[in-house]
Amino acid sequence: MKTAQRFTLALALVAAYVLPAQGESLVAEGAKVEKLAGGFRFTEGPVADAKGNVFFSDIPNNRIHIWSVDGKLSTFRENSGGANGLAFDKKGNLLACEGAARRLTSTEVAISSEGKMAAAKVTVLADKFEGKKLNSPNDLWIDPEGGVYFTDPRYGQEKDLEQGGFHVYYLSADGKTLSRVIDNLVKPNGVHGSSDGKLLYVADPGDSKTYVYSITGPGKLSERKLFARQGSDGLKRDERGNIYLTGKGVTVYSPSGELLETINVPEGPANLCFGGKDRDTLFITARTSLYAVKMRVKGQ
Repeated sequence: MKTAQRFTLALALVAAYVLPAQGESLVAEGAKVEKLAGGFRFTEGPVADAKGNVFFSDIPNNRIHIWSVDGKLSTFRENSGGANGLAFDKKGNLLACEGAARRLTSTEVAISSEGKMAAAKVTVLADKFEGKKLNSPNDLWIDPEGGVYFTDPRYGQEKDLEQGGFHVYYLSADGKTLSRVIDNLVKPNGVHGSSDGKLLYVADPGDSKTYVYSITGPGKLSERKLFARQGSDGLKRDERGNIYLTGKGVTVYSPSGELLETINVPEGPANLCFGGKDRDTLFITARTSLYAVKMRVKGQ
């Protein structure tokens, strides 16, 4: 056999071994997207606590709900300030982007003698930048130091805006300093970072793009790079570094920005998170409902 033929055969054998793994769906074998609960008006901001219970917002109904690991739905907080994006800090407090109240808050989680979780003390972390009201905080990510990156667009009427545009902010871990870290996007929305705190992903659905930034220090970002030519409402990352964006479905990109697959959802998804006892269930907030699907991977 000629050298060239041997080389071609070797490449074919490698391809036959590698391609099935690369082409394998991230969805668990036989798993389907299932509706867990409905009857909401616009679900958003899902996040899992340390046990895997999923908290999510129903923005127009002004509530935050819980889908427990044992499959029960309950209300965590009424009068949520139009809460949108949610995140848990290291102390177990629930941070919320309250779009209607135009502020970022932290809520203590109280547990009753029956084991039920409910909202306790609410603390305002940020509601103004340079003495002017924020637009409508939308989504957030807490870095390893405890600092908070959050987006501040506005959907709906814009008569009372004071910030002169839609930007991304960083609240220092001690809560004393709020800085504007990105000011050149059209309408930033979904935001998430890598678990090592080195990368920040920001979706700009106003320009149908998602960018990735290198984090050089708390609230310090280097020059942006285009990650995907798709904007997104929500944005999450799995243990392999794949990025999940929302649109007509859930689209999954490799760490290098290669489109891997699209997970179809009965309703247009707004946001998502990994949760459940093993962190390998993808929960999807989509308009009037909460959906879930078992995955081969876990959240980071």
